Amino acid sequence: MKNKEEGNQYHAVMLVDDNEIDNLINQKMIEASAICKHIFIHSGARSAIEFLKNIEKLAKGSLDLYLPDLIFLDIDMPLMDGFQFLEEFEKLSDLIKDHCHVIMLTSSLNPQDMQKAKKNKYIVKYINKPLTLDSLKKL
Repeated sequence: MKNKEEGNQYHAVMLVDDNEIDNLINQKMIEASAICKHIFIHSGARSAIEFLKNIEKLAKGSLDLYLPDLIFLDIDMPLMDGFQFLEEFEKLSDLIKDHCHVIMLTSSLNPQDMQKAKKNKYIVKYINKPLTLDSLKKL
């Protein structure tokens, strides 16, 4: 993965999960690991997509300062699930798709979800919740 800063640090990561407790736990784990400078948290896939679309519209010049390097994406969410997020993500500019690496972070043990995730070109890793320092170090 590209765009690492200062050793193993990313500029920013995004958590997309409707479970606020999971978001809090994952946020604390990311902070403890010190892998990034900024954490964007969205409790829904739709707001995360809108966030990315707005960055694309508003940012002038380099989007690198505003885009997350990693997106930790849950599968099971109301209104728009993780796979629907990926369908919308695919419609974004190549600049965003090339910059943002999606990691499926889920509690789903459904083998069909894992297979579907492996077939998606935007997903670089599939991790079961919760995030751990060890799983973050392996990024």
